[in-house]
Amino acid sequence: MPVVRPSDAVVHEIHGARFVSYAAPRSGSVELCAWRGEIPAGTKAPVHTVTREEIFHLLTGELLVTLDGRTERITAGDTVIINPGVAFGVENPTGRTATSWVTTSIGLRAELADGSVLTPPWAN
Repeated sequence: MPVVRPSDAVVHEIHGARFVSYAAPRSGSVELCAWRGEIPAGTKAPVHTVTREEIFHLLTGELLVTLDGRTERITAGDTVIINPGVAFGVENPTGRTATSWVTTSIGLRAELADGSVLTPPWAN
């Protein structure tokens, strides 16, 4: 039974946010990956289009989430379902770090507005 302890999680930092990977192929997962996201105050992540469905659950704080041009304010306890092909953006307009839990299937890629493709190591 694979148990991933906090000390075993792999940390990645990109676009001003921190991603703490718990479930991925390197930790024993064969279908899903999951990570905790830490979005600092004032962070605005670039809009990107994902290739796999993502389930984004906000644990603490509040964020502005944009899906295909429509922006919603979400607060702790809210869950956002991001379907493949949808343009997705996150902004933390508050004065404190927000934390999220994200689950998706292995193989997720994200295409940025400039056409570059990111293959997040925490999702592969």
